[in-house]
Amino acid sequence: MVYFFSYLIYFYASALTLVYLTLMIMSYYNTLRYRYRYSKKEEDYLKKFPDEAPGISIVAPAFNEEVIIVDSVHSLLHLDYPNFEVIIVNDGSKDETLPLLIANFELEEVPYYYVYKVHCKPVTRILRSTNPDYSKLVVVDKINGGTKADAMNAGVNVAQYDYFINTDVDCILAEDTLTKIILPVLDSEEQVIAVGATMRMVNGCTIENGRVTRAKPPNALIPLFQETEYLRSYLVAKMGWSMINAIPNVSGGFGLFETNVVIGAGGFDSGSHAEDMDMTVRMIAYMRENRKPYRIVQCPYTCCWTEGPPNISVLNRQRTRWGRGMLQFMIDHRRFLFNKDYGRLGFLVMPYILFFEFLAPIIEFAGLLFLLFLLFTNQINFDTFWMMLLYAYLIGFAVSVITISYDLILGKLYKNFSEYLKLVLFSAFEAILYHPLVVVFTLRGYLQYLTRRDFKWGKMTRKGFSQTNHANTVSDVEKI
Repeated sequence: MVYFFSYLIYFYASALTLVYLTLMIMSYYNTLRYRYRYSKKEEDYLKKFPDEAPGISIVAPAFNEEVIIVDSVHSLLHLDYPNFEVIIVNDGSKDETLPLLIANFELEEVPYYYVYKVHCKPVTRILRSTNPDYSKLVVVDKINGGTKADAMNAGVNVAQYDYFINTDVDCILAEDTLTKIILPVLDSEEQVIAVGATMRMVNGCTIENGRVTRAKPPNALIPLFQETEYLRSYLVAKMGWSMINAIPNVSGGFGLFETNVVIGAGGFDSGSHAEDMDMTVRMIAYMRENRKPYRIVQCPYTCCWTEGPPNISVLNRQRTRWGRGMLQFMIDHRRFLFNKDYGRLGFLVMPYILFFEFLAPIIEFAGLLFLLFLLFTNQINFDTFWMMLLYAYLIGFAVSVITISYDLILGKLYKNFSEYLKLVLFSAFEAILYHPLVVVFTLRGYLQYLTRRDFKWGKMTRKGFSQTNHANTVSDVEKI
């Protein structure tokens, strides 16, 4: 039994290493191809010929977001794109979120025949601005649905354009985001049903008027580790999978979706704790079942900045929530696993999620318990143990360093080389200080899902976007 488990761990680690090496190679090639395919010339074309730019609806749910709501809406309204609208879904906020919107953007209720194309809790009213400067803004006021998915559906029902952005009000979008995210749609011969992009930590950045004017790595330890983790996820994993049209999910923090495909697939599942992964997979299934060719594309450029967990307590809530979502996702969509009718989804995407995302924390924790057993029973060969440990550590560290170098390929986002060096140095401690916490919190999420069904989202610390607001403010938010 000891030898069997030892070989199991060895072959699993080797397979994971092989997968990441393959993704790094594919990502490198795909990043270079993307960079030279979509240049400033293509972006300027849409500015010169605005009629060629497809309309985009930006849907951002808000629940008790009084700290950041005004800055967030100003930021969204000033994106550099000729044809878009901003839909803020007030999901039954109990604080000053809606009054602040009404006062700052001169909103008033307008007559509107609301059509429930996808299910959501009842909408009580639609508000628009009397000020022409805010003509792109639509506010949907609805009864709280308990999840972001329900609020997203309310926004999708109102969206007037063929494409919509799924984002959060605590996110800051780069000024050229909409141009960058729509180019793969215009360029593809096949129907592009979704486009993702790189997300980064806004913690530590300089922000003026809802814009990131100076990108800097976070100062706090948890967001700093998560910055490197996000870069690995977007620049290596998703860019690699994008090359073969097998992206596992488009992030719920930021992503472009084709409106009619989302509606055809039934909209976001308000009962899901992983609505982004759930929606992506159901869109793929919808296209496969209707025998329609499709593509899901990943844009390597940083289009979205989000506020990362400032401490271990908030990280715990975030990762247990993700853990609940992962287990629910695997149970709800097990029918796709190794199902030949769903092509890449059945034989590539779902097996990857099962073996290298869902099972990873279970195997890691079991491996730690097995190591302790071997230690107490004096069965460890220390001549080879340290070599294997160093090998595993260096593989992980090398992936992080290579990922950071990919960001340099795309253009130097940080101004100083020392800031990149900071990411490299702290990534050396990620496996020791950060990753074990992620494993424990994820397993806690699995256990929570198995033992109870009624979850409360609790508190989330918000600092807001204003540089003059340094005090932490606690607000109720739903982040699913």
